[in-house]
Amino acid sequence: MKRVLLKLSGEALAGEKHTGFDEATCIKVAKQVKTVLEGGIQAGIVIGGGNFWRGRTSENIDRAKSDQIGMLATVMNCIYVSEIFRSVGMKTKVFTPFSMGPLSEMFTKDAAVECLEKGIVTFFAGGTGHPYFSTDTATTLRAIEIEADVILLAKAVDGVYDSDPKLNPNAKKYDEIPIRSVIDQKLGVMDLTASIMCMENKMPMMVFGLNEENSIIHTVQGEFSGTKVTV
Repeated sequence: MKRVLLKLSGEALAGEKHTGFDEATCIKVAKQVKTVLEGGIQAGIVIGGGNFWRGRTSENIDRAKSDQIGMLATVMNCIYVSEIFRSVGMKTKVFTPFSMGPLSEMFTKDAAVECLEKGIVTFFAGGTGHPYFSTDTATTLRAIEIEADVILLAKAVDGVYDSDPKLNPNAKKYDEIPIRSVIDQKLGVMDLTASIMCMENKMPMMVFGLNEENSIIHTVQGEFSGTKVTV
């Protein structure tokens, strides 16, 4: 494993407040990523925007405009988290697929890969830059573009289950499952577009719980207790 794309949910970074940022949670994530970098692994990061905005929250707002608000939420998240990363001693760069003046750099594959190879934590904000595509799809797209070895999917749930463990106490957790089965069974690991992109481009995923102690480090170092989604 040389290069990973880590997907963080905005809600997870909000901690128990469920909105905004929980700095202690963000610092824990930053320290784990620093350990990963020190082990020689390059890290790109996508962050969802759910701690500020989730989908079309009002029928009075056009879907495309609603999605643009969500894109801006991910930009705020990436700028904030990148500064937390800097505070613990890492270099960072925030890329967006659209111009934001001094707030970010325009994404190109060459520029992103150059940063990764220099050991700079590279944040991919703003989704795909287009409405109707989720941050799941942006995660898969960027992982494929930067030729990551795997997507690390840090979620509130500690893996992939055959049903929602919050609703079904007898839900079965998979140690390993093919992406085709995820799609066929509509298990909701990622949205359908993102899952199909993973399948077509042979991009594996490792799904785990962000709230477990040192879960990012354990996943990278092979002490993995989540679900491996194979291709």
